[in-house]
Amino acid sequence: MRRRRRRQRARHVAEASVDGILSRLARVLDPEIRRPITDLGMVGPVSVDAEGRAAVSIKLTIVGCPAADTIERDVRKAVASAPGVTSLDLDVTVMTPDERRALTERLRGSRRRGNPFTADSLTRVYAVTSGKGGVGKSTLTANLAVALAQRGLRVGLVDADVYGFSIPGILGLVHDGVTQQPTRVDDMILPPIAHGVKVISIGMFLDPARGQGSSTAVAWRGPMLHRTIGQFLTDVYFGDLDVLLLDLPPGTGDVAISVGQLLPDADVLVVTTPQPAAADVAVRSGVVARQTGQHVFGVIENMAGLPQPDGSVLELFGSGGGAEAAARLSEVTGEEVALLASVPLSVDLRAGGDVGEPIVVSAPDDPAAAAIRAVADRLATRPRGLAGRSLNPTLN
Repeated sequence: MRRRRRRQRARHVAEASVDGILSRLARVLDPEIRRPITDLGMVGPVSVDAEGRAAVSIKLTIVGCPAADTIERDVRKAVASAPGVTSLDLDVTVMTPDERRALTERLRGSRRRGNPFTADSLTRVYAVTSGKGGVGKSTLTANLAVALAQRGLRVGLVDADVYGFSIPGILGLVHDGVTQQPTRVDDMILPPIAHGVKVISIGMFLDPARGQGSSTAVAWRGPMLHRTIGQFLTDVYFGDLDVLLLDLPPGTGDVAISVGQLLPDADVLVVTTPQPAAADVAVRSGVVARQTGQHVFGVIENMAGLPQPDGSVLELFGSGGGAEAAARLSEVTGEEVALLASVPLSVDLRAGGDVGEPIVVSAPDDPAAAAIRAVADRLATRPRGLAGRSLNPTLN
C-alpha cells in the first residue's frame, strides 16, 4: 500500500511538472512568427520523471531555421524555470511536410493566399510616395515604421522601391554586403524583423553569390513589378498588423499604379522638400494616388532647414514647399490634406541610415527624431473602425 502511494505521488509530481513545463513553453515565441511555439505545433512529446529529469522535443519549421539557436536557448531557459525540473534532455527535430502544411493553413486561416489588406482589414495601410528621388522618402519611411513599433504597434514594411531598394540597409539588415533573407516555409514567406518591424524587400531575394548583392540593379518592366508587389502582399506572412507601410519608388510609374490597384483603400503620405520645384512634382504623385482611389492623408516636408548653434535655421533648400504641396493637394482632391511635419536637416538622421540605426533609436532627442515621432503619434491614433465591416468569425 505504501509503495503504491509513493508511485501515485511520483506520478502526480511528474504530471504537475509536465503542466508546468508546458505553461513555460507557452511563453516562448517563435522570433519570426511572433506566436507561442505551443500554438504553432512546434512542441512534441514532453515528459518528466520522479527525479525532475525532463525530456522535451521541439520541431523547427525547416532545416537550417535561422531562429533555431534563439528558440533552443529560450526553450532551455523556460524549462529550467519550471518547478521541480532538475535537468533537461532537449531533442530538436524538424517538422514533417504535413506538419508544415498544417502550420501554414493555421496561420493563413480562411484567407488562404489572398491579399489580407482589403477594405475589411483592420490594418491601416500607408503608401509613402514622392514626386522625385533624393528627398529622403525611404529614410523617413523606415524611421516612421520604427517609431510606430516603439509605441507597441504591430508594424510591417514593404520596400516597394524595386529599382532603388534601400530599406534593408537603413534598418540594419545588410551585413558585409549580404542582405538578411526571409525564411520560407513551403509557399509562405516569413519576413525578417528589424527594430520590431517586419520587413520585406526585393533586395532580400537577390543572390550575392551570383553577383546579386545589395548593389545590384533591377531592370524590370511593368508586369514583373506588378507581380512582385502582389506576391509581397499575398505570400509574405505578416500576421495581424496594426500598420503596414509601403515605401514606393519616386514618381508616378508602374509601381504606384500597381499599388493603387492592389491597395485602393490605402492612405498616402507624400514626401517633399521645401523647394517649390520639388513640391510641384510631389503634387503629381498625390494626384495619381487620388486617381487610383487612394486617400491622400498628408504631406511630410523633409530637409526643412539646418538648425544653427545660435538658434537660427539655415534654409539650404528654401522654405514653404511642404505647406504649398499640402494646400495644392487639398485643392485638387477636394479634401483637406495636412502638412504633418517639417523634418529638419540632421547629420544623425543621415548617419543612422548609413549604419542601419534609425535616428528614433540612436538619437531620440534629435529634432528630426522628434518630428518623425510626432507623425507616428498622429498615425498611431487612427485605428480602423469595425463599423460596417465583416468580422468573418471562425469556430475552432
